[in-house]
Amino acid sequence: MNWSEFFRSWVVESESRGFSTEILGEFEGVPLVASEKGGDGPVVYLSAGIHGDEPAGPMALIGLLREGFFGDGIRWMVCPGLNPVGLSKGSRENGDGLDLNRDYLERRTGEVVSHIGWLEKRPTPGLFLSLHEDWESSGFYFYEINLGERSPGKEFVLDVAGGEFEVEPELVIDDHEVTELGWIYHEAEPDIPEGWPEAIYLAKRGCGLSLTFETPSSSELERRLRCHQELVRRVVEWYCG
Repeated sequence: MNWSEFFRSWVVESESRGFSTEILGEFEGVPLVASEKGGDGPVVYLSAGIHGDEPAGPMALIGLLREGFFGDGIRWMVCPGLNPVGLSKGSRENGDGLDLNRDYLERRTGEVVSHIGWLEKRPTPGLFLSLHEDWESSGFYFYEINLGERSPGKEFVLDVAGGEFEVEPELVIDDHEVTELGWIYHEAEPDIPEGWPEAIYLAKRGCGLSLTFETPSSSELERRLRCHQELVRRVVEWYCG
């Protein structure tokens, strides 16, 4: 996958579909891009690719862009690949060996500093969808952070994902005991006090509902893409309905 070409294609195609897209910086020659599209409706933010060994999320987002998913009415904010160097190298970390998804408090990395600078000039989203993969899982699961806003519910999300994947059977995932199979209800506090993920940062800013989708990396890429895309379609439809 030529990720430099991916991001440059994203810029051209997003702007042709009504987005305003910025290059927030270049890291080892690969651009970090962020897009927004105005609307008077709910503010919905989507991100992917913060771990560079998880390519399905960015590819799912550009697929949704090309199919015309991002219509008018909603205030869209989209960051299709937050770790451009990691994606290019196929590594979880960035070019300095740091996990970007633990840097939203200390802000040691240029990628996160640039990303936060972009976010802080925009309204706090009501809904945040984060597209991830897990190399250790055999099924689908998701995290939820909820500040008291309404939720689509565990059954709804797992039913949508069930078109492609069984529910992840493990009772402990990444040192988190599951709330119920396939669902980790996470407080709006980091597991490591100084190691804020993107979702915790957004919760601290007041984002009402954050859902992080995890598809199994060991499965076929096309299944992971379809799962992420259908989850985004159905959850946004629910949220804005």
